[in-house]
Amino acid sequence: MTESYDVAIIGGGVIGVGSACALAERGARVLLLERGEVCSGASYGNAGWISPSHGTPLPSPGVVTQALRWLFDPESPFYVKPRFELELARWLLGFLRASTLARAKETMRLNRELVVASLSLYRELAASGADFHFQMRGLVVACESDSGLAKARHELEALRELGGEGGPLSAADLRAHVGLLSESLRGGVTFHQDAHLDPERLVRVLAERAAARGARIETNQEVLALERAGRRVTRIVATRGDFRADQVVLAAGAWSPLVAQGLGLRLPVQGAKGYSVTARCPPELVTCPVLLSEAKVAVTPLGDGRLRFAGTLELAGLDPAVNSRRVSAILRAVERFLPGLLAKTERLETWRGFRPLCPDDLPILGRPRALENLVIATGHGMSGISQGPMTAQLVSELCLGRTPSLSLAPFSPDRF
Repeated sequence: MTESYDVAIIGGGVIGVGSACALAERGARVLLLERGEVCSGASYGNAGWISPSHGTPLPSPGVVTQALRWLFDPESPFYVKPRFELELARWLLGFLRASTLARAKETMRLNRELVVASLSLYRELAASGADFHFQMRGLVVACESDSGLAKARHELEALRELGGEGGPLSAADLRAHVGLLSESLRGGVTFHQDAHLDPERLVRVLAERAAARGARIETNQEVLALERAGRRVTRIVATRGDFRADQVVLAAGAWSPLVAQGLGLRLPVQGAKGYSVTARCPPELVTCPVLLSEAKVAVTPLGDGRLRFAGTLELAGLDPAVNSRRVSAILRAVERFLPGLLAKTERLETWRGFRPLCPDDLPILGRPRALENLVIATGHGMSGISQGPMTAQLVSELCLGRTPSLSLAPFSPDRF
């Protein structure tokens, strides 16, 4: 017998679990299906930043010029593994089209709007007593070159135009914020409104809250197909059963295009593989998030004496292999910017995961015209944690027939 729910959610990361929690809190009968364990994908090992400030989109004029030099360097911050694949070629073409100055400014504004709203919701969640190591200590951007410093200060000016807060830092100011930073650094920027958290603890807190409010969470339950009749998804075919729901939410991250096969939808989402190294570290050594600017490496104090180094973006399909050269590049950058830090740490875990990245660096959020009971929430790239709570609220509003709190037109699944 096929089981039926008000809402079935596919995906157990921050977007899916957050949506399950928001819907269960509003009285919906919710089912969540996750192919692995809750928080086993991109939500697990990322930097854990909520960053309304540092938000230059990946496709922008300056980034494209730099990326062309990086594309085929296996140790660069942005690497594309050479392969003949039509979807990748179409994705790269879309990336180039999105790389105008006007589109980059609008993308920054739209993404910031989602993050600012999410930051407010995070503060409410933390105030309710939820423990996920939420801290508002700002963000320091450290630059080792004059060109990197100029880019960081240009981003600061763009942020101020959008109402954000921040200020320039001299080389001495940098070391006052983080004493271990190299004396050779040129300077940087500080953003005052940014926050950070432990992403794994966050998702598990949300899963516990969703379950406590009646949501059913099925792990190791892979969705094999979505069946449709006319303009409705009629059945979810999974490895251990079939399910029906009045509303279906597709929040499967980088696997969303595979799950959507057969629905006649085009979801240009690439799995952007990222890496992180988590270490045990004396907590007084690094007390606020730091971006090692030219290397694109994020350093985050997670709480409980742990420090995470995260970075790189690799378009190599959904190949789960760990590229040791890319991990080594992260650690070399840490040693360059923070000399001596690694000698004071004990490595706990090396991780990789796939961030779902759209060519225009905006999430896909909303209903496709072709299907009246499907909501898509994917493609958040490197901003899933930053944009998670507001995305979840918007998903719940759509599923419950309420007017969305933000305009969803820029995020429409049909924009492609």
